Amino acid sequence: MYDTSKELGSRSEFDERVVEFADFEPDVRLEEWAEKYRIGELVLGPIFWAPIDFLSPVHTIGKGRTNLTLIRPTIMQTDAVTPYAGFDRRESPTRNPAVSIHFEPAAYGITGVGTYVCTFSVESGAPVTLNASGYAASGTVVGAGPRSVNGKQTVSLTLKNLPAYGGWAAIEQTAGASWAWYTTRISYPPLVFEQVG
Repeated sequence: MYDTSKELGSRSEFDERVVEFADFEPDVRLEEWAEKYRIGELVLGPIFWAPIDFLSPVHTIGKGRTNLTLIRPTIMQTDAVTPYAGFDRRESPTRNPAVSIHFEPAAYGITGVGTYVCTFSVESGAPVTLNASGYAASGTVVGAGPRSVNGKQTVSLTLKNLPAYGGWAAIEQTAGASWAWYTTRISYPPLVFEQVG
């Protein structure tokens, strides 16, 4: 158990802290991307190396119907050095805390079917179980299921062959204590080039 005054997600724990997102441990390694996707399988827009959008406590609405839903946060601190939403299932026993995003590619000028990665940056001071889920309409969701998070980590969900009208991705706490969510990045899968010869 954490001391309440120092518990992850409490106001005093995060207000002055600067969080470097490069420090978050990725849940999908480069080798795994190479196994999952080949360059010929991807339908990419004009700027495939840049994120499409970042949703966060201070940027909750993207273009069109792209938006953020927070379910049962215990705190949402937008004036912290690094804004965050804190969650704790113990404080919400009748409804699991969750972060959900809806993404509408058409609002960003993407008119065809595409593959997108939704990456949630989260942090916990002790093991927390998050269930990743999503909806890709006529496409498929890759990476759904339970994840154990401890420390600074990312939880990625891929919406493969998502139609331009969109879908959603979410993480929902099913076990553990407190945790924090900072941002969700919507992007194309990273390009992996294979060495020939």
